[in-house]
Amino acid sequence: MIRSNEIKKQMLDFLTTVFKYNKNKNIYPDKKKSEYFVKKLFHTLFTPNHEILNDIIIFKKNYEELKKILYEILIELNINKKNSDHFAQVFFKEIPNIYKMLVIDANAILKSDPAATVIEEVFFSYPGFFAIALYRIAHQLWIQKIPLLPRLITEYAHSKTGVDIHASAKIGKAFAIDHGTGIVIGSSTKIGDKVKIYQGVTLGAIYVDKKLANIKRHPTIENQVTIYAGATVLGGDTIIGHDSVLGGNVWVTKSIPPFSIVYQKNEIKMRNNSPFPDPINFMI
Repeated sequence: MIRSNEIKKQMLDFLTTVFKYNKNKNIYPDKKKSEYFVKKLFHTLFTPNHEILNDIIIFKKNYEELKKILYEILIELNINKKNSDHFAQVFFKEIPNIYKMLVIDANAILKSDPAATVIEEVFFSYPGFFAIALYRIAHQLWIQKIPLLPRLITEYAHSKTGVDIHASAKIGKAFAIDHGTGIVIGSSTKIGDKVKIYQGVTLGAIYVDKKLANIKRHPTIENQVTIYAGATVLGGDTIIGHDSVLGGNVWVTKSIPPFSIVYQKNEIKMRNNSPFPDPINFMI
């Protein structure tokens, strides 16, 4: 009898959830529209003829289309027309600043990567830069407290690049990602200026618990830190001091002072070249 009551309660909870979803389904934006918006914005900013004139991005005919799409998405999020228009105005007012930050990021990648020849190569072919660009766009929307859309944008970048940067993370100037694959940057991560990270880096939490939702769970990376491939840095109290280097595959859960070099010591054993490493005696 108790089991039957539990099943009935679970079914009732499920039907209540379905009813609420159907009743409020208009609060969910069109995912494809969100992806189109951010792709269009990225390619508008970084066309071959990109330029800034008097601190205003020259959007040409794309500006009105972009503004209209963002406005429609905000309406789909159940934000009233007046606030949707205001949010769109504030967002596009910040675009010149976002653009300048991204040019600084691209130059940091160009200067640090000997394989990069011109900045346009970074704009159009570097997945790490694409992920950074979409993060900075999403972060502005997050600052404006726009629901859901920032996460849709960063998850789109994640699906395309393998770089997972939460929209609420705080990242400084001249941020460089090299070989952007398998990177995770958690929601409460703080990253300073001139930081460079390589593939497979995780900036995460020591453990996951819903009760920690409003607590800093992810590390702080100070200025001019380099983190090499496969390194893992965990914990909200963990601070990587400025001008430090973390070597490949290190596991860090405690703070590191400035100017540190952290690496793991590998032991290499070479096999004897002899076909028979030990004498073998046969008896027939």
